[in-house]
Formats: sequence, structure tokens, C-alpha cells
Amino acid sequence: MWYKVWMWMPCTVQMSYFNLVKSITSAFRNVCSVSRFHHTTPGVCCCGKTQSGEKYTDPFKLGWRDLKGLYEDIKKELLTSTAELKEMSEYYFDGKGKAFRPVIVVLMARACNIHHNNSRDVQASQRAIALIAEMIHTASLVHDDVIDDATSRRGKHTVNKIWGEKKAVLAGDLILSAASIALARIGNTTVISILTQVIEDLVRGEFLQLGSKEDENERFAHYLEKTFKKTASLIANSCKAVSVLGCPDPAVHEIAYQYGRNVGIAFQLVDDVLDFTSGSEEMGKPTSADLKLGLATGPVLFACRQFPDMNAMIMRRFSSPGDVDRARQYVLQSDGVQQTTYLAQQYCHRAVREISKLRPSPERDALIQLSEIVLTREK
Repeated sequence: MWYKVWMWMPCTVQMSYFNLVKSITSAFRNVCSVSRFHHTTPGVCCCGKTQSGEKYTDPFKLGWRDLKGLYEDIKKELLTSTAELKEMSEYYFDGKGKAFRPVIVVLMARACNIHHNNSRDVQASQRAIALIAEMIHTASLVHDDVIDDATSRRGKHTVNKIWGEKKAVLAGDLILSAASIALARIGNTTVISILTQVIEDLVRGEFLQLGSKEDENERFAHYLEKTFKKTASLIANSCKAVSVLGCPDPAVHEIAYQYGRNVGIAFQLVDDVLDFTSGSEEMGKPTSADLKLGLATGPVLFACRQFPDMNAMIMRRFSSPGDVDRARQYVLQSDGVQQTTYLAQQYCHRAVREISKLRPSPERDALIQLSEIVLTREK
């Protein structure tokens, strides 16, 4: 249960949190000898037949049944009389991604509906949450690229690189406002409250990322809180929103939220690992990007336990000449990548335990399989 309570721990307990994470991940490594790119998550079935007995091909194909016309529908929400602003706001909605967040949302919607009353249909309002989640996510990417002065995203130039920072900010604002209008149209005050929390978390997460902690134990709690707010909150609260729309049981709402929360944190932990293990071509953006931005992610925080002189580099945010290259070498020489991977596994195991509480269905089992995909993805 250690990973479930980190956000609520008092400061005195947080001081030893890093050591707790270190000991648990080390113990897990001894129990499960797992390669970074070739491993099996206990309890996760990756075969073509679900635990519920119904067949499907993969989670994304199953999810896309309810997402046909996703990007066209999003573009309809982005109506504007300014041609340039329209082009900018639609730029990332090119249909080339897997739509990870919308897929999770519609799969969760079906899983909760089936659990509640065996309904096989996704409500229009639940599908709208999938669109809204993708719009909020994309708006945050546009704004993040401005903050980070990024030049590439998903294998192409960023909005700010093409149109400039000021116009990029406005494009992100337009996407966010369109998402807010779509959310208001659903008309459910509980759901509106749930998803507006995401926007607050995104802002607070960005502020957390701008700061750093001097104490190395506090740093890890700070890092995980930032990870939740910037990445996992959107997935967790979107899952909760569709569960509220489809089922009146608060226990189901909590299951949906905890699944999204744990998968979301694991997703970002793996992303932080890939920043050290994948090439720019696979990632669609430059690697070691986090170090260049002065960010100490999981692999770095674990590595500094073996290479204490990294602490000074972390505090100056890798700003001195040679810091980025030296820090990268320290990480690759340490067990930082492995420890972060094991930590991601633990979050995914927690997600699987939560979603397994729902009635068996192809969608529930697809969500189980998605946790494996999160752990084994290479970009």
C-alpha cells in the first residue's frame, strides 16, 4: 500500500519515503527478474481471448469502435472565424496517434456500464468525455512546448516553432476553452467539478516542475506529486467522470479513479525511462530532453543514490557545461532505469488489482491489457 498513500504523508514520513521506495523496488527486483523491454506482468493476460471468454484483437481496436470520427468531432468543437488560429488549434489533431487517453475513457465507460446494469452501449455524454480529455491533453502539450521552448513534438515541428510563442499560447487557450464549452454542455455538475480539477492540477503540476527540493527524500515525493498532477490526474478524473455518468455506485467511481491514477503514473514513469533508453526517432522528440530542461526524473533520482555528486547538478538544474552529458552517463551506469521501471510495474499491478474488481467484460480485460502495453511501449 506504500504507493497509495504518498500524497497524504506528513513531512516527517516523506523524509524516509525515498528509502522506502528504494527498498521495495530492490526487493521486487530480487523476486522478479525482469528485462526493460521483455517482461510479463503477473496476472495480465496478453492473449486474444479475454478472461470473460469473449474474443477481441487488441485494446485500441476495441476502443476505437466508439471513437470513429474522433478527430473530426474535435475539429467541429474548434470552430473559429480566424483561419490561422483554426490551423494552429487543429495542428496536433492529425489522427496519427493511438489516442491513448480517449481509448482508456471509452473502455472504462463500457466496463462500468456493463458492471452496473450489463449495458453494452456508451452514452453520448461518456464519449464526449473522451473528446474533452484529448482536448485538455493537447492544450497542455501546446502550452508545455511554449514553456519548454520545444521545437519538435510527435515527429514534427511544434506549434510555437512554426507560429511563435504568443500565437501558440492563444491556440492552447482556444482548445481549452472549446473543451470547457463541451464539458458544460454535458450538464452534470459533478462531472464538471471532476474535470475542472484536472485543469487546476495541470497548472499546479507545472509549478511543481519549476521548483526542486534540496532534501533528496523530499525530492522523490515532489517528483511523484508532479507526475500525478501533470499526467495521471487527467486519466484518473476522466475515468471517474465516465463512471459517474454510467453508474451510481461510489465504489465503482473509486475503482475507475484509482485505475486511471495508477496507470497514469506508470505511463509517465515509463516515459521518463524512455528519455534515457530510446532514440529521438522513436520518441518523436529529442532524448535527454528532461535533463536539458533541468528536470530530475525517476532515473536521475535513483541514480544520485549511487553517484552523490549528482545532487549538486540537480540543485543547479544541470545548468553548468557538461552537466547533461555527465548526468546521463551516471544514470546509464546506475540502476536508475531499472528501479524506475520496477516502480512503474508496481503502479500497473495496483491498476490491475483495482479494475479486476469490476464484472468481467472484454472492456475490463482490455484495460488490464493496456497496463501491460504501458509497461512495454518503446515510444
